[in-house]
Amino acid sequence: QVYLVESGGGLVQAGGSLRLSCAASGNIDSINDMGDMAWYRQAPGKQRELVATITSGGRVKYADSVKGRFTISRENAKNTLYLQMNNLKPEDTAVYYCNAPGLSTYTAGGFAWDDAWGQGTQVTVSS
Repeated sequence: QVYLVESGGGLVQAGGSLRLSCAASGNIDSINDMGDMAWYRQAPGKQRELVATITSGGRVKYADSVKGRFTISRENAKNTLYLQMNNLKPEDTAVYYCNAPGLSTYTAGGFAWDDAWGQGTQVTVSS
């Protein structure tokens, strides 16, 4: 089985920066294609919201609230997703999750697809 593991969260002052990473772990040799990937976030008492997406080919989209401040990128050879967050605001405080909705693997049992999620990493921005 393949897992997604986020890292890079923490406490930062408003105006500061953080870089989140999301790396595939587990049986990574079985990965056929990570597919399109995304970052979501969930603030206390709020629904999970989509922050940014990136296709296998590198096309990106952002939520209006983070445009011009956040940059999503990926390193396919390392099965890793990134989120560079600049000019952070207190309203960016949330648990950030990475998602690979079409992660495909190939094992002796054949191809399989999974909607993979990481465990989340906390980002706290103080005013």
